[in-house]
Amino acid sequence: MIDILRNRRSIRKFKQLPIENSKLKTLEEAMLRSPSSRNLKPWKFIFVTDKKLLKKLAVAKAAGGSFLADAPLAVVVLGDAEVSDAWVEDCSIAATILQLTAETLDLGSCWVQIRGRNHSEDLSASAFIRKELSIHAEMEVASVIALGYPDEEKDLIPEHKLDWEKTALLI
Repeated sequence: MIDILRNRRSIRKFKQLPIENSKLKTLEEAMLRSPSSRNLKPWKFIFVTDKKLLKKLAVAKAAGGSFLADAPLAVVVLGDAEVSDAWVEDCSIAATILQLTAETLDLGSCWVQIRGRNHSEDLSASAFIRKELSIHAEMEVASVIALGYPDEEKDLIPEHKLDWEKTALLI
């Protein structure tokens, strides 16, 4: 697992290759096996490969998501606050599991925050996505994860650049 974490980087440029169905199923399974508070699983996941919809997702917020337009796959991570008060945490764990699983399948990924972001002055990014994808109002969009075969290489972060002072060992 530590090697996966050492090698994973946020990828925003993807080859224009479809992701095989077997890998899509593995990604779905990984998310569905994610742990959740009290096992309530207050989530839903929408896998988007349609280019028109990917372009819409790319403009859901003012900045930071334009690369979604060229991703072969985006996974919209939804949570329901009525099911669990820990929906944000549960959705975040599932999104992380998705990204780590993608890494094991030779896929790159990048997380796009939607919750708490605006599409425009009078419309949240979550409301914009709910409208575009016909999602029920009780579901909140936590994030969107772009996935695909990487078309860029990034240097690994060397161990000496880690923020070791952000950890403490109390004995």
